Amino acid sequence: MVFRAYLRSASAVTEGLPGGHRGYQVLTAAARSAPGSQSALGKQLGIDRTVMTYLLDDLERAGLVERQPAPGDRRTRHVVATAHGQKLLDDLDARLAHAEAHLLAGLPEPDRATFKSLLCRLATHANSLDPVADACAIVEELRTL
Repeated sequence: MVFRAYLRSASAVTEGLPGGHRGYQVLTAAARSAPGSQSALGKQLGIDRTVMTYLLDDLERAGLVERQPAPGDRRTRHVVATAHGQKLLDDLDARLAHAEAHLLAGLPEPDRATFKSLLCRLATHANSLDPVADACAIVEELRTL
């Protein structure tokens, strides 16, 4: 129930963003990580390279990211967030934090921090037992449950 409620809230926040949740992941990585190639970004996020190409095309058309030539290899392009993309990301982050706070409002503040800490520890442990190499595959797996 909590996961379902979070997904609904996150979907509402990312509505209109090219790629929705995936678009948010790519924009976050482009804004907060060292500039990486399209291929490296896809591997980091577990997004198929064909899907990544279309997603980046859409984000680029929206003026949120751009592909810049890599200094040492003109065939490689680094994906970086634009100023507009960074501004939108800041807004999305604030809206997601608000949605999370609304969802967790049923818990006292100290319990919220404890819940989030325990959830992170549990997720790390679960991933160590059954590592996820492809985040897209796990989404498809969840749809069949």
